[in-house]
Amino acid sequence: MEVRFYKAIEDIGQPLWNSVCGTDYPFIRYEFLHALETAGNNDLSIGAACTQKSGWQPYHAIVFDGTTAVAAAPLYLKYHSYGEYIFDWSWSEAYERNGLNYFPKLLGAIPYSPVSGSRIAIAETALSNSEVIYQSLKEACIEQCEKLDLSSFHFLYSTKSVSDALANQQLTQRHSHQYHWFNENKHQDAFSDFDDFLAEFKSRKRKDVKKERQWVKDQGITLLRLTGSDIDDSLWDTFFDFYQRTYAKRSGHGGYLPKAFFQRIAKTMPEQILLVIALQDDAIIAGALNLFSSDTLFGRYWGCNQDAEFLHFEACYYQGIEFCIEKGLKKFDAGAQGEHKVKRGFKPINTWSNHWIKHPDFRVAINRFIKSEAEQVKTNIATTSKWLPFNNRE
Repeated sequence: MEVRFYKAIEDIGQPLWNSVCGTDYPFIRYEFLHALETAGNNDLSIGAACTQKSGWQPYHAIVFDGTTAVAAAPLYLKYHSYGEYIFDWSWSEAYERNGLNYFPKLLGAIPYSPVSGSRIAIAETALSNSEVIYQSLKEACIEQCEKLDLSSFHFLYSTKSVSDALANQQLTQRHSHQYHWFNENKHQDAFSDFDDFLAEFKSRKRKDVKKERQWVKDQGITLLRLTGSDIDDSLWDTFFDFYQRTYAKRSGHGGYLPKAFFQRIAKTMPEQILLVIALQDDAIIAGALNLFSSDTLFGRYWGCNQDAEFLHFEACYYQGIEFCIEKGLKKFDAGAQGEHKVKRGFKPINTWSNHWIKHPDFRVAINRFIKSEAEQVKTNIATTSKWLPFNNRE
């Protein structure tokens, strides 16, 4: 099989890309990736999110079997490690101490998004050749590391099946963990409503959640869940202000994504967007942006212009859970980190990444670190699992 690399998703085109990747998983569909690469080019304050200037140079791969595209992978030449959430800063620092360059590297990831999902999409008609596809892609990435003098290549937050397949190709598997909510009722396939979900809590934990939700109401705050065309331009302006406020407070900058990115996906993929807004005295005081597929809700960005106790939990978690139950979604991936999610019913789970290091000595050292880290991840999951609020539930 032949693997071709492209410096812009426009060079591939929507029909070919989506014919392989589909449109259900929002973060790998053409419209999302195209907006990252192009939206904002005319905005003098901030350019497009994924360019060589931003340190995310597109370098996407298409695998061909003859003239037929059978697989695709969103790839980037990375000149730093910002916006990845699987941390390798210590690796780059070790390279620097030894007079070597860790950057650029080749990265298979969804920019600025610690969401698990497809990193190598294979067309249904080619699934029987998946092992050959993985091998071909691995060999092509190694060739690019030699050709472009790259230190390494990585696939972050893959599904377990893809990560296991890459591990079989000698790409070291790295474990990390997040906290996800699952629409799994002990007595039936899914929850019927939020109270049905809370019925599985221990009494005291159930009361805690109810008090949090009531406290938000007692502050005169109401929540609305808006999708698709319900979100007009003025709402996007307000949300973008919240988005920038959050990054300014947390990181000292206005965020990685330009307003034009949000405006673009609002037009090209509105059916996969959920915006939760909070109102007080008819004024919007907070917002939480989510994307969703046919079975999963992905919490992405949150912001507010005033503090209100427990509002973050209501807007970012409880409203999302209610949406999942209402729409019959199986899972809620509410984002990276956050042990506080556990007592609200989010289960600690493994996430997977894969890594190939060109330098043989660093490969040995990094693989040793990854093996040790996996034990710590296992311990963390076991410990936090004990904090789950459920009654008589493992």
